[in-house]
Amino acid sequence: MTILLAEKTLAAINQAIEADQDDSPGRAHLGGSSIGRECSRELWYTFRWASSKQHQARILRLFARGQDEENRFNTYLKQGGLTVWDVDPETGEQWRISDVAGHFGGSLDGVVLGLPDAPEVPHVSEQKTHNTKSFNAVVRQGVLASKPEHFAQMQIYMHKMKIAWALYQAVNKDNDDLYFERIAYDPQAAEQLLRKAKNIIASEGPLERMSDDPTWYKCKFCDYHPVCHTNTTPAMNCRTCAHSTPVLTGTAGQWKCGKHDKLIDKAAQTAGCDHHNFIPPLLANWAEPIDTDGDTVTYTNKLTGNQFVNGPGGYLSSEIAAAEDPRIIGDATTDSLREAFNGKVAG
Repeated sequence: MTILLAEKTLAAINQAIEADQDDSPGRAHLGGSSIGRECSRELWYTFRWASSKQHQARILRLFARGQDEENRFNTYLKQGGLTVWDVDPETGEQWRISDVAGHFGGSLDGVVLGLPDAPEVPHVSEQKTHNTKSFNAVVRQGVLASKPEHFAQMQIYMHKMKIAWALYQAVNKDNDDLYFERIAYDPQAAEQLLRKAKNIIASEGPLERMSDDPTWYKCKFCDYHPVCHTNTTPAMNCRTCAHSTPVLTGTAGQWKCGKHDKLIDKAAQTAGCDHHNFIPPLLANWAEPIDTDGDTVTYTNKLTGNQFVNGPGGYLSSEIAAAEDPRIIGDATTDSLREAFNGKVAG
């Protein structure tokens, strides 16, 4: 019997899923769901949109499955006699927490009340999907030891919601086994995580690496490995620009451009402008700053020894970001071609 694969149909679906994803560089705020990650440098790159991450369809379907599971979890909780608030009853919208002038925040899966284990105590509701290996680790070790990132997320949510307990709900998506664990609020852990978030958001440059070894497994599989450990240039947007800083007052999560002396919204941050200057440490793997006049920065290309200027009148940041090989930046041939044809580096 001949098996007829519908490969074109599958490819069309995958293409549509990928095309439908948000094409912005990243979320506007540093997420409470990620603050428990070990590497503060990775989180700084995330907050500063150092790379434009577009996911494959399979990963996007996994994200969607995790969201779909929330409805199933809430159905189970209600069947068990619990009261479930999956949205804030005062606003009718998803529960949200915010801190660090609006630059740090997250969304809760909900709040639950009436656990048979503690009937009168409200709990922050946190719901996660796992494969078998990950699920078994949670069952064997508990959340703190096996999923410290999830533990940190709940500590932040409990702290901001002023709720002393969280209910961690895990499902093994391979066989539908369930695991529930009550997590107690740890104020010291929560405060430490908030200090970590504030440090990341306020830092003008990348924080210390977890390791200087690019082959170390935790670095090797990081989304920011190319920017952190190789000669890959970061994405060009306002958050990678030396003129742009987060406003650390108020609650709106605002950013200000020092060059144009104005607040910039997410759309403007995504687009950037021709006055963009890379934050110098972002180019440190292959370029060393030697001078600045406030509008431009002069570098030595460490790969070639040639000098170049980043900014108006020199190489625009869009050109530097587009260069597949940074050795062409400041190269005499590149300079002569740009001048002769009034051209720009495009790849």
